[in-house]
Amino acid sequence: MKNMSNNKFEKEKIKMTPETGFNLVGIDYFENPGNQLYIVEHFDMYQDALTAKKDRKIQDEYFILYKDQNNEFCVR
Repeated sequence: MKNMSNNKFEKEKIKMTPETGFNLVGIDYFENPGNQLYIVEHFDMYQDALTAKKDRKIQDEYFILYKDQNNEFCVR
């Protein structure tokens, strides 16, 4: 599990992290900084979000955003 501090998309990731569940988020490198992330789909279960990420052609261009049991922002 990775904490989101020290990341160029940090503010965008926090904004797109759901209160519950998991968001699969993609990166649009052609957008302006601060507006490069977009939500692909929301999932109730982590395994479903992970499967959806694995189905993507370029997995490195996608994140799974969620809050852990301590209400900390997390990305995978």
